[in-house]
Amino acid sequence: MEQKADIEALLRNGTPVGFKPQGSSMHPTIVAGRDSVIVEPLEDRKPKRGDVLLFRRSRDAERFPGMLVLHRVHRVRKDGIYMVGDNEKQVEGPLKPEQFIGIMTELIRNGKHIGVKNLKYRLLTRIWLFLRPFRFVFTSKKRKR
Repeated sequence: MEQKADIEALLRNGTPVGFKPQGSSMHPTIVAGRDSVIVEPLEDRKPKRGDVLLFRRSRDAERFPGMLVLHRVHRVRKDGIYMVGDNEKQVEGPLKPEQFIGIMTELIRNGKHIGVKNLKYRLLTRIWLFLRPFRFVFTSKKRKR
């Protein structure tokens, strides 16, 4: 837990950080135990659909209150930003601007740095986001015959 507090403090002070995300909510894009990410301070950047942002859940959130979360922007509206994990069905939001801490700029897989502006990365993640309502048909281990 101390490491996560340090990540937040560094980002809020303008320092980019690298870390290995935990959990499976961003699978298959980010695989826990294998992949690392570089997250930079959000600063004045306007989040847009498809960006992967680091945010802190509110203390009164239904799931894992107060936790740092790295998820993808599902949509941006006037009432806030809606987020979803690449391996999640439920969209979370609206989230307030002050909850956002950083933006993922690189994925590191097997020592290879993949920037979020990489054409292959952008194409694959946009398709995966577009398929959100349907992708569990393809990924479910308990398929009905």
